[in-house]
Amino acid sequence: MSRRQLRESVLQSLFQIHMGEVPVPQAISHVLEEAGSDIDRGSLEKFVSGTYDNLPQIDSLIRQYSIGWELDRMPSVDLTILRMAVYEMIYEQDTPAKVVINEAIELAKAFSTADSGKFVNGVLGKMLPDLDRLRSSVQNDSGN
Repeated sequence: MSRRQLRESVLQSLFQIHMGEVPVPQAISHVLEEAGSDIDRGSLEKFVSGTYDNLPQIDSLIRQYSIGWELDRMPSVDLTILRMAVYEMIYEQDTPAKVVINEAIELAKAFSTADSGKFVNGVLGKMLPDLDRLRSSVQNDSGN
């Protein structure tokens, strides 16, 4: 399973949760049923649960960096992609932030509107210079 395939599965799971208020385990199970054995359940659960569990902090950061946009006015796919990318950049940190941003742009181009790639790039690009401070802030808030 590639990291891109995992991100697509995470996007599908989080989108189901966002749109249908489906519980996390049910969304993950549904995506796994559709994807078959190509997706690692543990990786999918960690990414989806991590994003979902940190939504208040993630949404606060998105609000801060998406000047002039209310979350409920953003296309749902764009918001979901931003949530995933912020989680991965701030909480996971296994993948370089620029790679995460590029992958988020590609997901937006593939699954959302014609302008979504630019929008996602703009929001995440504004975060990049502040990334170390944001990571430290999140670690301090969580008591690590």
